[in-house]
Amino acid sequence: MECAGALGICSIAGSRNSQLPVDLMLDDTDRRILSVLQRDARASMRRISKEAGVSLGTVSNRVRRLEESGVIRGYTVMLDPEKAGWELTVVIGLRIQKGRLIEIQEKIAKDSRVYGVYDVTGDFDSMVIARARDRSDLDDLSKNVMSVDGVERSVTHLVLNTVKESSTVLPE
Repeated sequence: MECAGALGICSIAGSRNSQLPVDLMLDDTDRRILSVLQRDARASMRRISKEAGVSLGTVSNRVRRLEESGVIRGYTVMLDPEKAGWELTVVIGLRIQKGRLIEIQEKIAKDSRVYGVYDVTGDFDSMVIARARDRSDLDDLSKNVMSVDGVERSVTHLVLNTVKESSTVLPE
């Protein structure tokens, strides 16, 4: 599902830091509420109630529970990267020194140009998704961030065209 409008849900579960209570199961009502919020996180409780087909009190209670449990981690503005000044997107594979994975990933994640750091299987230990303003900025990112002590090898792939990019959506 694509997000419509300028605002959307920041993320729904799935990160190393989010822990959902085992007893929290998303039912159809939760999914309808989340669907409305993903299209427009600024939607009023009244509008969510109408579109989800449930009472205002139910919406209020469910949204609060989803926030408190960490399913809804926040609300944010969704920017168009190019219009915001990010001309380049890169996917970088990293081979990291044994025993230093988390330390190196946390160091790299602090850079504002980096918007995703992942543990992966395959030829690399970690994949990084980052944006750069231009070639000079990408050069700086490569030399000063991806070359930190502990990174044994990096392979940078320049994204030529983005076919799909969306925030986290609910599994069907």
